Amino acid sequence: MEQFQIREMRETDIAQVEAIEQEIFSVPWSEKSFLSACTTPENIYLVCLAGEEVAGYCGLWSVLGEGNITNMAVAEKYRRNGVAEALMKEMEERGRQKDVTIFFLEVRESNDAARRLYEKMGYEQIGVRKNFYEKPAENAIIMSKGWRTA
Repeated sequence: MEQFQIREMRETDIAQVEAIEQEIFSVPWSEKSFLSACTTPENIYLVCLAGEEVAGYCGLWSVLGEGNITNMAVAEKYRRNGVAEALMKEMEERGRQKDVTIFFLEVRESNDAARRLYEKMGYEQIGVRKNFYEKPAENAIIMSKGWRTA
């Protein structure tokens, strides 16, 4: 298995991140959106590197103890190598350091692989957003994970 490194997203990563975003999502974020998101102090944006190449990335917006996972993507050639799970674990850990006590995310109803990963990591389905996604129109499954702080 390749060696991966996870670190905070930098401005120099954004071109690669946006290329993955374009490849995967039908309504992708722009470079400007990523730059704004990853330079906001409350947010957590991480990349997983395989050498100098961005293998995957994720993002979280934290507000008053809640973390909303906005982005999670792995380049196709790096899938099924534990990249998404490693990114999620690191993001949750950094979220806890920012006093996040509950995480939320939306996932396409048809994205079985992602849903299985989130369930494995302790996320539970709490609702559905009808026609949340475009191109093609599809429902989003809302999932959350929380824990008590001692």
